[in-house]
Amino acid sequence: MKEENRLQNNKRILIVDHDTGVLDILRLMLSDYDCIFATDGEEAIKLYSEFKPTLVIMEIMLPKMDGIEVTKRILEIDPEAKIIGLTAFKYRWGEDLLKAGAIDVIEKPFRRDELLKIVEKYLNPD
Repeated sequence: MKEENRLQNNKRILIVDHDTGVLDILRLMLSDYDCIFATDGEEAIKLYSEFKPTLVIMEIMLPKMDGIEVTKRILEIDPEAKIIGLTAFKYRWGEDLLKAGAIDVIEKPFRRDELLKIVEKYLNPD
């Protein structure tokens, strides 16, 4: 995605994961997007409230507050929030996250093309 397009669209992604290695990988994979990062649930809620990103990609297992609770709290702030869960245990936690209000779940490990396809699906639904 070109820099001008990204800035013109004014779409931001909040990425939340306690594993800084995963955050680094996501930072590289999504380098064409305007991203902000959090490492725990409380920070995610704070950043969501402050920046109102277009999309949230969030690990379910987080310190201080799990991704399911964070999803519920973000949706209290903004019922239209688009939250995608990120987990190595989709079979175990995916359904709970969707019930909490997430729009999709990505299973770790994932490929860049899979991630980009899902991100584009929700950032540019037209």
